[in-house]
Amino acid sequence: MNEANDLAGAVASEPADEAASGKGRPEAVPPDDRPGAGRRAARRREGTQPPLRHRIITVSLLTVAAIYFLTPVYWLVVSSTKSSSDLFGTFGFWFHDPHPLDYLHRVLTYDDGIYVRWFANSLMYAGVGALAATLLAAAAGYALAKFRFPGREGIFNVILAGVLIPGTALALPLYLLFSEIGLANTYWAVLIPSIVSPFGVYLCRIYAAAAVPDSLLEAARIDGAGEARIFSTLGLRLMTPALVTVFLFQFVHIWNNFFLPLVMLSDSDLYPIQLGLTSWQGYADRQPELYQYTVGGAFLSVLPLMVLMGVLQRYWRTGLTEGSVKA
Repeated sequence: MNEANDLAGAVASEPADEAASGKGRPEAVPPDDRPGAGRRAARRREGTQPPLRHRIITVSLLTVAAIYFLTPVYWLVVSSTKSSSDLFGTFGFWFHDPHPLDYLHRVLTYDDGIYVRWFANSLMYAGVGALAATLLAAAAGYALAKFRFPGREGIFNVILAGVLIPGTALALPLYLLFSEIGLANTYWAVLIPSIVSPFGVYLCRIYAAAAVPDSLLEAARIDGAGEARIFSTLGLRLMTPALVTVFLFQFVHIWNNFFLPLVMLSDSDLYPIQLGLTSWQGYADRQPELYQYTVGGAFLSVLPLMVLMGVLQRYWRTGLTEGSVKA
């Protein structure tokens, strides 16, 4: 009996001894105290690179994607240095008796410089249209995100439905409408439809809801700022990354738009670049030099997009919300 009591007492006292000596296992181990947690945290702090095979796979995929997208641009660069006969008689991906400045000068001066006019038309359509579309989308998205009013969700759902409608389906109804009001075959026939961007409104609403804090707006209202001033000085600044995205998407969309100008315009002086180059290609069978002019004009048409992408990409890497409370 005494032996049984001694054994029970030893078993009962063992957890207490282990706890006193620090050798017992606790009931719940905090995440930071788990085995290896310190090493993982140190690796995160030090920014340890991923395994070599992951880096090789990533670089390989990016290289393939870069080659896929840059190959057409390289072909344009090479082809813009060739004559029309060399375009079809030499290897397409290498130079042959290059005269780039001579051929590009011919593109710019052909038919009294009609290409320069097309280029200016495209800059006007895309620049003015994208800027107006961005400001309109910013105002609509900000209002839908920060103001509560009857029918708000219904309006937003209608805008989302507009994202699903292709632009080609609206070209003919727009032409009939603009013909009735006398705006067909004018600059307005391309500009007015270009300032509407349902996707831009959607993106601006989502971004404004996440990036523009309500507390900051309330502080501005308490200080006596009006809603227009709050939107222009705080809202637009905080939404800059989203606005840059909307502007670039809309600029590229308008710059590459072909079907709407084809339906709306009949005067060649109003053509954008895409429609003008297509008209040159249509006459290339009778005037073979137009093949070279079309290729050279296509090369020049991608330069503004490349410059715009290079200038605006920094706004995607860093937001402008830092220090916005002091703005």
